[in-house]
Amino acid sequence: MDTHQTLNLFIEPDRQGLYFYLPFDMPKDVESLVLSYVYERFHTDDAPLARGTFSARQEINIIDLGLVAPDGRQVGASGSDKRSITLSEVAATPGYRPWPLSAGKWQILVGAYKVAPQGVQITYELTFTYKHRRLLKGDLHCHTLASDGVLTADELAWNAVRNGLDFLAITDHNQQVSRDALPHVTGLTLLPGVEWTHYQGHANFIGVDRPYDEPFAANTPAEVLARFDTARQRGALITINHPFDEVCGYTMDWQKLPYDCLEVWNGPMREANLKTLGLWQKLLEAGRKIPICGGSDYHRDTPFIFLGGPTTCVYAQSAGQSDILAALRQGHAFITFSPEGPWLELQAGEAIMGDTVRWADMQMMTIRAGGLLAGDVVRVVTGVGSEVICQAPASGQMRAEYPVKAPGFARLEILRAFLPGIPMLPALVSNPLYFEE
Repeated sequence: MDTHQTLNLFIEPDRQGLYFYLPFDMPKDVESLVLSYVYERFHTDDAPLARGTFSARQEINIIDLGLVAPDGRQVGASGSDKRSITLSEVAATPGYRPWPLSAGKWQILVGAYKVAPQGVQITYELTFTYKHRRLLKGDLHCHTLASDGVLTADELAWNAVRNGLDFLAITDHNQQVSRDALPHVTGLTLLPGVEWTHYQGHANFIGVDRPYDEPFAANTPAEVLARFDTARQRGALITINHPFDEVCGYTMDWQKLPYDCLEVWNGPMREANLKTLGLWQKLLEAGRKIPICGGSDYHRDTPFIFLGGPTTCVYAQSAGQSDILAALRQGHAFITFSPEGPWLELQAGEAIMGDTVRWADMQMMTIRAGGLLAGDVVRVVTGVGSEVICQAPASGQMRAEYPVKAPGFARLEILRAFLPGIPMLPALVSNPLYFEE
């Protein structure tokens, strides 16, 4: 949905050489803005010739353009070079920075560089495109050669695009990276991050340039907590990484630390991931609401490790960083083994996975799953057990209504036999829908 707004401004000749501001209201939930303006820049005089006409063109007005966010920071400036700019959190016209389009009082920066003796009339046109929920695929855990990976951030970004990903978090070991230092690749949202790497456990801090100011090193529980608290205060998405990893699992009590997501699926599905899934299930049964995520922990290509293996799929309101991180915090996500893996829609009325509804008001869950292969098992997992609702007879998709028999939670898993003779393993794991008393 687009909404248009027109602003008219007249500049008198005695205001030549001044800068001033034209305010406008940014509505809620805007994904992108197109700002354009028109005015009489040139005046043409026609003079007769013996065999025709000569048109003299004179520049009489020059009006510069800029944009200021509600907090007073300059988003960009383009002088008089561009008559139209486009802005979103993901991309922007050169001369402007990608910027979250928060609702509030924005300002057009007007520069009256040159004004005709009769003044100049300017018309500004604003077009707002609104957010809408869409499915985005990404990888929240990967490394470049800044730590122990083998690819640059640029190479990693293009690898992500080729693998069908929409977003990627750069999480080098104890190496912070700023958003401005990341490459720009059309169609890919790159998230700044760092994997806080300690002898007693690892955690990702995603979405801020500097989650903490001190060195990463921490020798006491209080020092560890201080790094996490600072990252939380600065808005980082905090994920507890691979708690049961055979080499770098947790020996500290990570449940006493602030975090947003539990990484239940790290790299190829294996015993450490299955243990984390089992622990998460027990936490859910105890009444905890803990969103999950997954990441490839990519360093280099191996027969079993690739970018997007696994893929965290989020239902976000836009491809902007803030909406992706918000969707992860809300649990609006599922994990699948690759970007080509199965997909899922899980709803109870208007609520989707991660949301909470009153069980007395909503006791039916709608399931839509696609990308299924013959033999795939679709099962619902609750606090009292699991129930198979479909074993795919062929490749395709399914739709089902599932009655939730008691308050608690309900989530979905898709199991697949990836190789002959090997037990079925998760091909998809979803966040739950929560049903409260």
